[in-house]
Amino acid sequence: MNKTANHAQRVSVQFNRGLPAYVALTLYVLITSALLLSNTRTSLLTDIIFVLFLMGMLAIYRARVAGGYKLVLAAVVLLGVLPYFGTRNAFYVELAIQAAIFVTLALGLNVVVGFAGLLDLGYVAFFAVGAYLWGILSTPQIAQIAPGASPVEPWMFYLFLAIGLLVGTIFGILLGFPVLRLRGDYLAIVTLGLGEVIRVLAVNLDRPVNITNGSQGIKDVARPPLPDVLRALMPGLGDAQIYQIFIYLMALAVLGLTVLVVYRLKNSRVGRAWEAIREDDVAAVAMGVPIVRMKLLAFAVGASFAGAMGVLFAAKQQFINPPTFDLLRSIGILAMVILGGMGSIPGAIFGGTLVTLLDLQILPRIAMELSALKRQGIGIPDWFDPAQYQRALFGLLLILMMIFRPAGILPDERRREELSEGEGVEIVETATSPQPEAASS
Repeated sequence: MNKTANHAQRVSVQFNRGLPAYVALTLYVLITSALLLSNTRTSLLTDIIFVLFLMGMLAIYRARVAGGYKLVLAAVVLLGVLPYFGTRNAFYVELAIQAAIFVTLALGLNVVVGFAGLLDLGYVAFFAVGAYLWGILSTPQIAQIAPGASPVEPWMFYLFLAIGLLVGTIFGILLGFPVLRLRGDYLAIVTLGLGEVIRVLAVNLDRPVNITNGSQGIKDVARPPLPDVLRALMPGLGDAQIYQIFIYLMALAVLGLTVLVVYRLKNSRVGRAWEAIREDDVAAVAMGVPIVRMKLLAFAVGASFAGAMGVLFAAKQQFINPPTFDLLRSIGILAMVILGGMGSIPGAIFGGTLVTLLDLQILPRIAMELSALKRQGIGIPDWFDPAQYQRALFGLLLILMMIFRPAGILPDERRREELSEGEGVEIVETATSPQPEAASS
């Protein structure tokens, strides 16, 4: 039995390396891309193919091939096949945009929760700050605050991405100051309260000076002008289609910058200081880690990406209102981090993509198919309404994940070793502890 297992392991290792790995990975990407481009109609089959197509990014990450080849394949998938498919079916590119937005938010929250161990339940507040920043200054809403003022020019959207980054950083520091001495449940409660304060302010700051337009929200948010190069590369397409591809590319650019910055921070002295604070802040102080500065830096870095993505989100939606930034949104982003694996950059990317697809594509599709079966009278009770049980099914999936994969789907190596060591210690202690009969004798 052991010989068979060892032989299978050697075959698997050989298959995952060298020429077979290149061939298998390339074939997977080509086949899923061809299937996707040949099924442009929105349907259950296309949904399945689209999920398999996105799973190719995980295969690219896990494959044992050269890094340059991985980058080429990723560029083909994300910059070639997906935008072209988006010109034939806008629904799936919209899913990709939403996934890029929430993956960026998950990476930012992963800095606070996963790297530094600071449980933040009000993270969506920074997302709201960036969205309202561009929403107010790019619309006639600014005249309600300063009579006679005019909205900024649409081309300043690019500048406001950087301003949103800076404003998010400032608000992250302001949030960090009151919670420096808190930890655990107390930290979660306070950050939850501060996040709700931002949402309540957005609802009530319509008097005496109308800053946010209250619960009615802000509409007609300005969009950045389309680059001429995109119109030249996509002749025959309308501005709406080109603009969707443009927003997708912008979201991908912000996501790429976020991954680069977070990766460099994780593998630096700052990242090691965050890990020390996460494991034991008292020991970190004893070892000379500037805990106040490091905690504030974690809040600032995590909030900065949310602020920049908030600007992009407002320009994409052209409408923002307070319910968009409620507590459930923060919990959803936290679920992405936990599901993928706290402290893991690939885990946050995978968790953000998976939760977005579950919420916007997979679970609604299941509900739609079950509703169709219900209308046909096939074995579904009349009292069962699938649309009302989407959240329940999503919660059940999270519970199962926490039972069978507590470290996440793609856990951080350090956390995986800590969990395995803890299980080993518990087993040893159980095995070596004296039995009651032996102790009494």
